[in-house]
Amino acid sequence: MLVLFAAMTVILSIVVALASRTVPRAEPILQGPSWLDGWFQYDAGWYHAIATSGYSYTPGQQSSIAFFPTYPLTVRGLGGVLGDYQLAGSLVGVLAGAAAVALFGGWVWRRLPRAGAVTAIAVLMLYPYAFFLYGAMYADSLFLLTAVGAFLLLERRMYWLAGLVGALATAGRPVGVAVAIGLVVRMLELRAQDRADVEVRSRVESPAPARLRGSADTRVPSSPGAPGSPQRRAGLVPPAPIPWRALVGAVTAVRWREAGVLLSGAGLLAWSVFLWIEFGNPLAFVEVESAPGWNQGVGPRTWFKITFLGTLVRGPYDVAALLTLQALACLAAILLLRRVWRRFGWGYLAYAAVVLAIPVIGTKDFMGTGRYVLVAFPVMAAAGDLLATTERRWARPVALVACGTLLVVLTTLYGRGIAVS
Repeated sequence: MLVLFAAMTVILSIVVALASRTVPRAEPILQGPSWLDGWFQYDAGWYHAIATSGYSYTPGQQSSIAFFPTYPLTVRGLGGVLGDYQLAGSLVGVLAGAAAVALFGGWVWRRLPRAGAVTAIAVLMLYPYAFFLYGAMYADSLFLLTAVGAFLLLERRMYWLAGLVGALATAGRPVGVAVAIGLVVRMLELRAQDRADVEVRSRVESPAPARLRGSADTRVPSSPGAPGSPQRRAGLVPPAPIPWRALVGAVTAVRWREAGVLLSGAGLLAWSVFLWIEFGNPLAFVEVESAPGWNQGVGPRTWFKITFLGTLVRGPYDVAALLTLQALACLAAILLLRRVWRRFGWGYLAYAAVVLAIPVIGTKDFMGTGRYVLVAFPVMAAAGDLLATTERRWARPVALVACGTLLVVLTTLYGRGIAVS
């Protein structure tokens, strides 16, 4: 898996280098090798400024406090060691991307049959906007790493560590709140499943009445997906989603140990406290989104995508095509949410739904949503499961080839300085 990731990194770095070769670069701040310059686009400038000079905020104007601190502070630490913040930004991006793919592979391998798991990994690596995992100076790969890592720790019942890694996610992107919500729901789900398993075992192990001993009718049947069944314990059959009433009922059974997942909210809290102390506004990162140039204000014009519809009608049509591709990626992800629920349960549904809902509701034209779908890793797994199980055997190769082709095309456009997400 990591060998394939390394090969993809080399291929896409060559694509970016060739695409950016004819594009004039006017950033005197870039000190790394010239072939790396193509990975430095758009928001990379903001992250570079934060890493080198810290945060600033001017009310009513675009300001660096729109970008959460986990990634730029990591770049700042590595850049101080390397003496090159551009190189540090890309290095953090690609290393986090490799680690995220590896953790995702481990996560999906335990939840899907072999064909579905392999396909899910391929979907993640070939997703058209996956170039943000391969060296772009953006925060997406590190956010994905912290999100998957937090859930993996939770699955191992390491609740406080899961909360700590989750805090890095909530301090990493505005959609980090999805990690906190998903961890809490998944914790309740695990608690409810544990209670159900205990009840099943107690029924199985309790002695039968004397008059019925020896009768085959006293045995408790167990379907392959039932709680406590050997198939469930072996991970061969995914459990059916628990009833929502059991999920709610598990709230009263939460102990101090499980409450450690609540630590995941500390990242967002710490960021808000910093903004309050430094700039007098704990929600400045929300306010700055409506600044001229970004124009992502809250209201009907944003909710109903008036700007997007205007672009579809009046153009420019190349921009309309790029926006439509991201809208279609969101639509596909939303349609896969039911499969996420059926395959992986309420916690992963909650995470994926919130990750998608925030940009779908909060962007005026779907710009940037391609990257948000990328970090909705349960959706990627559900897509792999769908492609591996569909009766249309041609669908999987066609979909993967189409994704790979779009990945190369969008990487080329990105290297040329065109806003693709």
